[in-house]
Amino acid sequence: MKDHSKTRIDPRVIRTRQLIKDALIDLLQEMEVSKISVNRLAERATINRVTFYLHYRDIQDMLEKMAQEMVEDIEEIMSSTESSPDDSKEIEELKLLDLLEYIADNAKFYKVVLGSRRTPIFTERLLNTLSDIITKRTENASFLATKDIPVDIAIWYSSSALIGTIVKWLHRDMPYTPQFLAKKLYMLFKLRMDEI
Repeated sequence: MKDHSKTRIDPRVIRTRQLIKDALIDLLQEMEVSKISVNRLAERATINRVTFYLHYRDIQDMLEKMAQEMVEDIEEIMSSTESSPDDSKEIEELKLLDLLEYIADNAKFYKVVLGSRRTPIFTERLLNTLSDIITKRTENASFLATKDIPVDIAIWYSSSALIGTIVKWLHRDMPYTPQFLAKKLYMLFKLRMDEI
């Protein structure tokens, strides 16, 4: 995951943070977050405790910061897709593809944090982020009003279905490429909207 500071960060700091994050992900595969101590995490990351505390107050602070970085990464991905295609279908499918490619590139992280009840902060933050993104895209969804469907229900449904699909895709070791999955998810979404 990227670091979003506006000032240039020393590459050693970036490497150290990555070591700590990788160690946390490895430990989360083995145990509950409540059993992970700073000592254990520092040992796994091959750093000392003092170095950990230069970056984070405690494990919970680290989880909060990682969840915030995840949200920022996803918001950047979903807003950065070039809107050059004339067809909004292509734009939406490209945004979905960019999101799935990003998740595939960070599969180990997402497989651990989304597919486990050990770290609900990540699923909650992702659900909120996707809900916000979907809200912006459905603000002018007049078709929902014609079918007497409250917008909030459509948003809950869409964001939960997307997260559920991503979690299953990750846990099955991504049997479909991001391109294939993006195309099929977009087709499903359009099919559901056409049925409504």
